[in-house]
Amino acid sequence: MAMPQNSTGENGFCFTQTLEFSCPALPSGKDSQTFDTPSEGETCGPLLSNGTASSCMPSPSDSCAEPLCSTTSGEETPFEEGIKYVSADGEELACGWGRFTPRCLQVCNTPKGVLFFLCVASFLQGMTVNGFINTVITSIERRFDLRSYQSGLIASSYDIAACICLTFVSYFGGNGHKPRWLGWGVLVMGLGSLLFTLPHFTTGRYEVRLVTEVGVCGGNQSLPCSQAASSLSSYRFVFMLGQFLHGMGATPLYTLGVTYLDENVKTNYSPVYIAVFYTAAILGPAAGYLVGGMFLNIYTEIGREINISPENTLWVGAWWIGFLGGGAASLLIFIPILGYPQRLPGSQRYIVMRVSEAHQLKDGSHKKASDPDFGKTVKDLPRSVLLLLKNPTFIFLCLAGATEATLIAGMSTFGPKFLESQFSLSASEAATLFGYLVVPAGGGGTFLGGFLVNKFKLRCSGIIKLCLFCTVLSLLAIFIFFIHCPNMPMAGVTQMYEGSALPGGHLNLTAACNTECGCLQETYSPVCGSDDVMYYSPCHAGCKKVSENLRNGKKVYYECSCIERSLLPGPGSAEAGKCTSSCEKKTLLLSFMFFVILFTFLSSIPALTATLRCVPDRQKSFALGIQWIVVRTLGGIPGPIAFGSMIDKSCLLWQDQCGEQGSCYIYQNSAMSRYTFIAGLVYKVLGSTFFIIACLLYKPPPVESAVGRSHASENGNCGLQEQKPSLPAEEDI
Repeated sequence: MAMPQNSTGENGFCFTQTLEFSCPALPSGKDSQTFDTPSEGETCGPLLSNGTASSCMPSPSDSCAEPLCSTTSGEETPFEEGIKYVSADGEELACGWGRFTPRCLQVCNTPKGVLFFLCVASFLQGMTVNGFINTVITSIERRFDLRSYQSGLIASSYDIAACICLTFVSYFGGNGHKPRWLGWGVLVMGLGSLLFTLPHFTTGRYEVRLVTEVGVCGGNQSLPCSQAASSLSSYRFVFMLGQFLHGMGATPLYTLGVTYLDENVKTNYSPVYIAVFYTAAILGPAAGYLVGGMFLNIYTEIGREINISPENTLWVGAWWIGFLGGGAASLLIFIPILGYPQRLPGSQRYIVMRVSEAHQLKDGSHKKASDPDFGKTVKDLPRSVLLLLKNPTFIFLCLAGATEATLIAGMSTFGPKFLESQFSLSASEAATLFGYLVVPAGGGGTFLGGFLVNKFKLRCSGIIKLCLFCTVLSLLAIFIFFIHCPNMPMAGVTQMYEGSALPGGHLNLTAACNTECGCLQETYSPVCGSDDVMYYSPCHAGCKKVSENLRNGKKVYYECSCIERSLLPGPGSAEAGKCTSSCEKKTLLLSFMFFVILFTFLSSIPALTATLRCVPDRQKSFALGIQWIVVRTLGGIPGPIAFGSMIDKSCLLWQDQCGEQGSCYIYQNSAMSRYTFIAGLVYKVLGSTFFIIACLLYKPPPVESAVGRSHASENGNCGLQEQKPSLPAEEDI
């Protein structure tokens, strides 16, 4: 028989009413057994699984573990057979490693202590996987000659690993020692970060053909193909393996970590704890963008002097430093996580308080999951999967999460590249700007979502409606991608050298002004002419002399035959780097991107809370595991690959390595915005549809029992009721 449900008030756990336990095994006329409120002198403690109540001495680490029903005289009151109770009796609840459980560590043996270390772990995971990797994508493509779809495969390797491990981890870890699974997972994640830095130390130095040597018109332009060609793209498999370890290590974090928090705090506080946990996970990528952007201003070969600046497209920043630091920090944080007990002291009372909001199946098969022995063996795995597949609310919440994950994964991977192209920024400037967007929008939206659920005490149906509302608002904001910033004019790429449009859109980097220069297409080093037109290189601009601007350290080229002075006759000049964009739509585009990110993340915690509430308690970890498989398979994995291929289609100028295509130099902004808008519109419409269906198909528990218990909890009554009061139902928002 399932364990009796009960709830308590906000500030107290003493029981003031009586609880009616139904006992089918009793003779006719005695179909129930009523237990009176403990009298004065009785203490509170857990009900034992053997059907008796006993006096329990409080654990030194558990100031709240007081017996619920035992008397000071030591008398035992027998319960009827057939009733099962969950007990923490006999479990080691102290914080430590093995027998080493010093008293000073018990200060951290609380939900807030667990939350702190899990937040640090999720912060490191977010900073490394969703921050550093997305920030350095452009630098890695340039350093190892990768195309966008190949870098998309690197990003997707994280989700591939998670999909492979999720079923195993969520099913067995959900019924096992969660902190140990979490600790070892953080260790594996740290090893993945260290492996990700390996290509930097195993490859030769990054050599740049300086424009002072071959870039000026009339210079030595010979460049044998044996020197230009590269096989560095094979290192993508090392990056994929590092990401694979990241995915394996992070799998327990967002399944077992969430349920561990949910099980050890009150139901009303659970959304807030989970929101804080996920806010740290969102602030991690934001910090990754900001810190990673600073690292990209450091040359990848630290200590070596170089004559190019970060604005130069041949510049490769120190992309590897962040992974080295993140990996070292993960190797430290896994140790305290391993020391936590299987359940925290005092958590037993929350099990008794919990009110089920699980979706009610027509055949009543959802009641099987209430059995304490359910899910402890592999034999129950197929039945566990079947119960979840028969839950339509859970299925459509998973599909809605997959559509949101596709956009999040795609935009987080290529968002900095989008800003870099639209506003003509360097890789470090684009990463920093994207970080400024994600910090308040992503982090604030995540925390605000959990706060709203707790503030309005939304039930499952109301939570799904909140998710729908946020998705519709973000759908409206997606229309901002109708507008875009125009490409900066570039001679031979977006326009002819004399300013006319290119015939048929074909590239033509050769003109009468640079024919005698013998310029190579392999030498890409854009310069901004005094006529506000970009040129492929100083050579393609016909520049013959070079000097350094003492004011900003950039190189300045003179006697450029392809550039005309605006006032005086004769050849003009050019400065190294891209021309600065003066797009008037920049503020508007950034503002609406902020709202898209805000409302997308605003629905994340409510959607997660709805998932936890629409399934039975014993299936929560496994349900999150299955949900993450669906989200990653349909969203996280194809998202970066699809966005990468889509962005490749908008490329105007490809790197040419002796006839072989490399990475993309210049993108067409209008095409990039158009593809982004189409993808956002399709997935937001699908997400809204799935939330609507999930809300319509949700079947809550009977109103009488659910409302009676929830009101008892809110009013401070400990729910030991002889009869269920008839109270008005709470309205969902």
